[in-house]
Formats: sequence, structure tokens, C-alpha cells
Amino acid sequence: MSHVIQRLSLKGEGLTADGVTVALALPGEEVEGEVQDGRIASPRILTPVPDRVRAPCPHFARCGGCALQHASDGFVADWKTQVVARALAGQGLEAALRPILTSPPFSRRRAVLAARRTKKGVLVGFHARASDVIVPIPECRLLHPDLMAALPACEEITALGGSRKGEVTLTLTRSEDGVDLAVAGAKGETRSVLAELGALAGRHDLARLTWNGEVIATRRPPRQVMGRAHVVPPPGAFLQATEAGQAALTEAMRAAVGPAARVADLFAGCGTFALPLAEGAEVHAVEGSAAMLAALDAGWRQAPGLKRVTTEARDLFRRPLMPDELKPYDAVVLDPPRAGAEAQVVQVAASGVPVIGMVSCNPVSFARDARVLTQAGFRLDWVQVVDQFRWSAHIELAARLSRRHIA
Repeated sequence: MSHVIQRLSLKGEGLTADGVTVALALPGEEVEGEVQDGRIASPRILTPVPDRVRAPCPHFARCGGCALQHASDGFVADWKTQVVARALAGQGLEAALRPILTSPPFSRRRAVLAARRTKKGVLVGFHARASDVIVPIPECRLLHPDLMAALPACEEITALGGSRKGEVTLTLTRSEDGVDLAVAGAKGETRSVLAELGALAGRHDLARLTWNGEVIATRRPPRQVMGRAHVVPPPGAFLQATEAGQAALTEAMRAAVGPAARVADLFAGCGTFALPLAEGAEVHAVEGSAAMLAALDAGWRQAPGLKRVTTEARDLFRRPLMPDELKPYDAVVLDPPRAGAEAQVVQVAASGVPVIGMVSCNPVSFARDARVLTQAGFRLDWVQVVDQFRWSAHIELAARLSRRHIA
């Protein structure tokens, strides 16, 4: 029995009219294959569409690190843009959608890899699609070459501290000073193991090595550039996935807040937006992690020519800034996790803040939050779609909202 693909799911997989999920299929294609639990994992494509292309990566057939290498760049760009448009329409919203900005291949500066020991050695890579099997990625087209060069270090670390019963998680981050590697789930913290880890960091020229939350070696502080500032984030801290993606989102926030003299940056992280915005405005950065705020503050103090930046450690889900606390600000920047910022958005909507810049990694939660704001009198001026997770189903965006009386 054959099936015709009607559309893609939010995970980037094909969907038929009767709800069957089909891996690696595109809208308009006719496929056949065994249906198990409502899914065809290994379809045979009977009638490929013109947007089907040969995947550039030899690992794509098995690796789950990418979802859409079988689709043309134009198709992926259009699909991601339409996902945002549909999310907005679902909340009764529309906005000017700026052309999508896509990060190039070989540009991911941050990745989380899985690793484990085996009878024959070690496995380091991404999980296979819909599986806990680890697929090695020696020819990955996604990761920056500096991260690829750190794979031998990851293999040595796995041999030293990995287990055949459980996985080790390896978070690699490219910095101005080398690779910052954070290891979690490893076993063994004996004196001999720690000594070997220190030597390993030297052999592989790692900037910093962290083992189960403990910094083992810092050969050079792993700095990240945020505007004029250099910031050393805590091990494993969140950062934008590519330099191009960070630049696109930063420029969008500059455009959103415009000439604002005082800005509140909520969910500020290590200062991705707060520090560049401090080139023209005083910024109050609020974030739940005290360690990330400490990194932000240190970066600000050492940077030349920035206006005043203050910090506040606060759980904005449980204790959002209230309208009276927002009175001093000409603009608010919001960059929440995937769940969105519902509690904080309600308070911003009730405040007198005239301009909002929003960054989101989830079009659905963004549209929900934007609807709350538009119902309170804001206008959704524009939305910038950003694809820094190339070949994945992941979508990011930036937007500007303003009170209707604000030009």
C-alpha cells in the first residue's frame, strides 16, 4: 500500500492524510513501507519531488543530528518561514516576515555529543534517528572544524571515564581561545584519573575541561565575543549555536530597541544581547543563573566604552518583573526558553513599556505570548526568522512589538 505525503510535522517528518508519520519524506511524494506504531521508519520513495536532493553528509542516512538534508535549501527556508506564519495565524496574528537568515555549513560552534565505551573501543557522535544508538560523525558537515578537531579528545575521555552501561554527555563549545569541553555522566574521579585528564587537556590543547561539574583544567579562559565585551561563560552554559545566528539575532534586537536609553534584558543569560545593547543604552540584565550573570558582569567591567549594566538573579517564571518595576525602561528584550515567557509577558502587557524586542526558539510559544501583548495594545511590527540550526526542524526568530502610538 502506498501513501502520499501531505505536509511536514514540526519535527520535519512527512505526514499523510490519515496521520501516518514517514521519515525522510517530503510533501507531494508517494511512498511505501511498513507501518509500525503509526510510523514508516524506512520508506521507499516511489515518486520523488523536485525539492529532493542528495544529502551532502555521508552520515545522514543514520545520524539523527540533522533532519532535512534530503530537502533543498529553498524548500527548508520556505517551510521554516511558513511554520512561523502558521503559528502566528493560529493566534489570529500576522506580521511582516523578513527573509530568513540561514547559518552556513560547518558553523555550529556548540554541540552536545553522546559517547559510550564498547567491547571494541568507544563510540562518540549523535544518536541515530529515533534511537539511542550512537552514530560516529567523522565527516560531519554541521560542526565547526575546531569542534571536529576535538573528537579525538572526546574519544580518549570516553575510554577513560565512559561505561558500557551508560552514556557520557560531551558538551563542546568553540571559543576565542580553543574548545571548551564539559563532560557529564562520566565515572571515576580518582587522583590518577584527574591527573590523566589534566594531561589530556594539554595534549589536545583544550581551553577548559570540566568533569562532572568540576573544572579540571583551564589552560586559557574560553572567551566568547559579545559586542565589545569578552565573556567567559560557566561550563556548559547556553550560547547561540552559531556566530552567524548570534549576529543576526543581535542586530535584530538593536533594530527592535532603536534609540532606547534604558533597556531591561530579561532571560539575559551571559549577556548575548545586554552587552551589545550597552553600547548605546543602560541595561538591566535579569537571569535565573547567578553564575551566568557573574560572567556577564565580569565581561562588562573589562569592556571599553559601554554604558552602565546592572544585573539581578531572579526566577522570571516565579517572580516576573512587575509593571512598577518596568516603569524606568524605554524597551524590554525577552529571550525565554522554549516554554516562552507567559508570566513575564502578562506583566509587560500591563506596564507602560513602549517597545519590546523578542527572541524565541519556539514559534508556537512566541505566537501565544505575542497574542497577549497585541491584546494589550501592542502591534507586531516585524518578525525575522533565523535558521542557525541548519538542516534541523529547529526554528528561531526575532521580533519587534510596539505600542500602536509608537512609530
